[in-house]
Amino acid sequence: MTHIRPYRPEDRTAALALAARLQIGVAPWRDPAAVRAAVTEWVRGSLESAGEPERTVLVAVDGDTVVGLVTVAQRRHFTGDVDAYIGELAVAEAAQRRGIGRELVRAAERWAHSRGYRRITLDTGAANHGARAFYAALGYAEEDVRLTRPVS
Repeated sequence: MTHIRPYRPEDRTAALALAARLQIGVAPWRDPAAVRAAVTEWVRGSLESAGEPERTVLVAVDGDTVVGLVTVAQRRHFTGDVDAYIGELAVAEAAQRRGIGRELVRAAERWAHSRGYRRITLDTGAANHGARAFYAALGYAEEDVRLTRPVS
């Protein structure tokens, strides 16, 4: 049985291992080594700041094994609104399609609601069609789009 709980320092190795899952759907012209380094640093930074005010890291645990994580922090929108923000959501490949991602997102939403946030936001890559469909099924709507073009 999988349950969601706050991150603990002893979860660090397993949580960092999940960072690799965040590489899925990144635009193919991005350097894979740079992507790998960046996503690992994102997770590392979230773990290190997990105890700070207006931040949390929640993990999904199956038995004694961490199989997923979600990080939530505060983020200011350009309009001045302050929202809760899902920085990372990752589920181990072997634990996919069991509702763990949905449970983690709902736990993040409960955390945000309990702190008085009116909205929760997140970013995902345009090429990450699986994530976009997943979030749409949970009721998330696209708000911003970033475009890119080589200038060579």
